[in-house]
Amino acid sequence: MMTFYVAGGCFWCLDAAYRVLRGVSSVVSGYAGGHVNSPSYEAVCTGSTGHAEVVAVTFDEAVIPADVILDAFFTMHDPRQLNRQGNDVGTQYRSVMFPTDSDQRQLFEAARDRANETWGGGVVTTIDDFTEFFPAEDYHQDFFANNPTQGYCLAVAVPKVNKVRSGFAQYLTV
Repeated sequence: MMTFYVAGGCFWCLDAAYRVLRGVSSVVSGYAGGHVNSPSYEAVCTGSTGHAEVVAVTFDEAVIPADVILDAFFTMHDPRQLNRQGNDVGTQYRSVMFPTDSDQRQLFEAARDRANETWGGGVVTTIDDFTEFFPAEDYHQDFFANNPTQGYCLAVAVPKVNKVRSGFAQYLTV
């Protein structure tokens, strides 16, 4: 099993999109990349903690390759938008990857290069050193499954899930 820490907009969307992929055993929403210990959602939303909304995606490489997990990441958000995704604006919504070792860093760099080609250039995704991951509050975990008719989920998460379903059909759970 391998875990990647990635951020690309609201963690509810990444969580929902990763959960449709076979081989993903766990997705935990949380915070990373900041300077405050154990931040709250409210504090992260102010932009003053330096944290991004991150998901910790744990998957089985024997079922789904690491490159697919990373290519899906670059499918489920627009990596050309600096410190935002659509109407979600702020550094907490930045596109960033946090490798835990040099092997992951190489995988992340290669994925970012592929994404830059796919998106026609302009990818602003950073690759920052991993320091610590703080799980988000319980109500953020598996938010889409627990709130499928919530307006944000319908307007923002569903299209991202559908992009992953369309682009990675051979890896879907159902």
